[in-house]
Amino acid sequence: MNTFVRIFVLSAYITLVLGSSVRDLIGPEYYDSLTTQWWGPPGEEDKASTDIRPFKVKFTDEMITDLRYRINNRRKVTPPLEGIAFQYGFNTDNMDYWMDFWANKYNFTEREAYLNQYPQFKTNIQGLDIHFIRVTPEVPEGVEVLPLLMLHGWPGSVLEFYEVIPLITGYCEHNDFAVEVIVASLPGFGFSDGATRPGFGTLEISGVLKNFMHRLGYEKFYVQGGDMGAMTLNQMVTLYPEVILGYHTNYPRTLGTKALMTWFTGAISPFFQNAVVDPALADKMYPLTKVFLGIMEDLGYMHIQATKPDTLGVGMSDSPMALFAWLMQAVSWASRRANKSKFDGGLHDLYTPESIIDNVMYYWTDNKFTTSVRMYSEHYNLKTFGTNIESIPTPVPTCTVHAKDELSYMPPSMLSIKFTNLLSSLSLDNYGHFFAWEAPEVFTKYVLEALAEIRAYHARNKTCDHNEL
Repeated sequence: MNTFVRIFVLSAYITLVLGSSVRDLIGPEYYDSLTTQWWGPPGEEDKASTDIRPFKVKFTDEMITDLRYRINNRRKVTPPLEGIAFQYGFNTDNMDYWMDFWANKYNFTEREAYLNQYPQFKTNIQGLDIHFIRVTPEVPEGVEVLPLLMLHGWPGSVLEFYEVIPLITGYCEHNDFAVEVIVASLPGFGFSDGATRPGFGTLEISGVLKNFMHRLGYEKFYVQGGDMGAMTLNQMVTLYPEVILGYHTNYPRTLGTKALMTWFTGAISPFFQNAVVDPALADKMYPLTKVFLGIMEDLGYMHIQATKPDTLGVGMSDSPMALFAWLMQAVSWASRRANKSKFDGGLHDLYTPESIIDNVMYYWTDNKFTTSVRMYSEHYNLKTFGTNIESIPTPVPTCTVHAKDELSYMPPSMLSIKFTNLLSSLSLDNYGHFFAWEAPEVFTKYVLEALAEIRAYHARNKTCDHNEL
């Protein structure tokens, strides 16, 4: 009898979800506020401009002088314990190298020019200036150009995509389409404004980004993202499936109730486990004890950022050494699990020193650490979870790719519960969390293949609809 009741309740819930609009499920008033609420300074609602303004990164002499002073007058750090690499976090025996490089070998003039190589702009959406890069390809007449919004995560920035942009926007006759790239700094990151009041989470950011793309002239568009960018896009494709033509992510995940139940069911026995995940990939998900111990060991930063972002931000805003260590410890661990056993954290294996400092400069220059990590506090809370947004399915055609060293793995059996039109879900034998930054050529290949697959999906649907008519 109990089993029958559970099945009945679950079936009723699924029927309710599938038979209701997202607006009804999360509440009409809240849904409508996502694209109308003002997040800028109070009293300036009537002053907001709808202009799209050119923008350039500027490293002022005053900023550089102050930065070098802080670096060169830093305190002596506590040495690491004997035999410890990155197991306790950033190995401070590396600090002198990185601080000397930043203050004395990082060419601010050359790097400023590098950061300004693409057309950049700002526009104000709901009180927040949104910084973005926009690159439009030159193509033969008649070639369809697909608008693609790309979103980074934390502790990354738009810099993750800098080597991808010329590859993905370069027209290739092999495809019958080209790609226009819009790489936006998430609100509170880089040169985009953060909110002036609490409550600005991933759902609210989704509303802002929908308005942002409409401001640029796109009623419908494609999206791509990883990390917090992917978590934002998960909300966006759920809230606004009518405007998003397709979704590609290198950080595929869902925390919906049914998906998590599927994951836990796999832990009951090998029989159930084989129904959940390909046996060749089962060690990425099981045993659960190993997974949860890994979460406890490595995700402490997330708990701090989700609960006390402003306290943490005091040190990061004041000390370039502290900022560097906090960001790069996370980059090291997320890039490869094995990096914890390397003296230098493996940072030199995958990234150039210049690109690493470039990324840190996106947090230091405009003092954006605190506003960036507030995103964790505004996402991981009862308000967001109370909307049950993770359990609401989306029909947006979706393609996923899983790097070998991604933070977590979720199989198609779980992802397809959320993404009901999951077209492909690839698992790779290499690469890490910062896929685009680490391997731009490979990353671009999978994004373009996904766009082609999504376009073919739409073409098939149009053909079917036409025949039915």
